[in-house]
Amino acid sequence: MKEEVKRTTAYSQESYPPMPTKSTLFWRRNVIWQAWRWVVLNIKIMKIVVGGHS
Repeated sequence: MKEEVKRTTAYSQESYPPMPTKSTLFWRRNVIWQAWRWVVLNIKIMKIVVGGHS
């Protein structure tokens, strides 16, 4: 038996990424959330830098 090969054609619906949900868009645009994530990222970076200099 021959297996079917699924091929995606260019510019079809399957070739585009999924659309983000309303919740995802809200968190991406929320300035307070982005500031918090920036602080968390900087803390992680500082742990690596300080740990490397000891």
